[in-house]
Amino acid sequence: MMVNDKMQQGYEYTYSEPQGKGFAADFKPELTPKQMLELGVFEGHYITDCQKEFPPDWFENAKISSLSPDIGLNYFKVKSRMTLPQWQKRGWIIEPDPRGWFQWYCRYYMGRRLDIVDNIQIKRWRAFKRHLAQVKHNCFAYDLDCRIKQRQALLQWAYNPFF
Repeated sequence: MMVNDKMQQGYEYTYSEPQGKGFAADFKPELTPKQMLELGVFEGHYITDCQKEFPPDWFENAKISSLSPDIGLNYFKVKSRMTLPQWQKRGWIIEPDPRGWFQWYCRYYMGRRLDIVDNIQIKRWRAFKRHLAQVKHNCFAYDLDCRIKQRQALLQWAYNPFF
């Protein structure tokens, strides 16, 4: 796959696993990238200029805003992320994925494998599970109005926020 978009030019990678298969044993996301995009993540503006990199069906029912981020496109209608410069400042952007975790997950889901990067991102994903425990501890079952920022964040990390 050759990537040429607003944030990355001339990056090339190959697939070593079939799409949606061959995940690390300790990486069990509850949502696919397609499901996440359809539900509403990242104000609909995360990967608008790099759709050619991913299957067209991911975007058929995706909540996308090509002009600017739109909080109304998020499932829980709240902003639940920091800006890219804030992520960069904290060292959370790991090359070769300049858009962060979700870009890594999309590429991983497609079959790209990079041992060092994958281990770091899977460790970050596992650590995010603490938010799932906090929501379960502080909310009644299926009260989707409880801790909506955390639920949106869980959705953006491929955890099921609907419990």
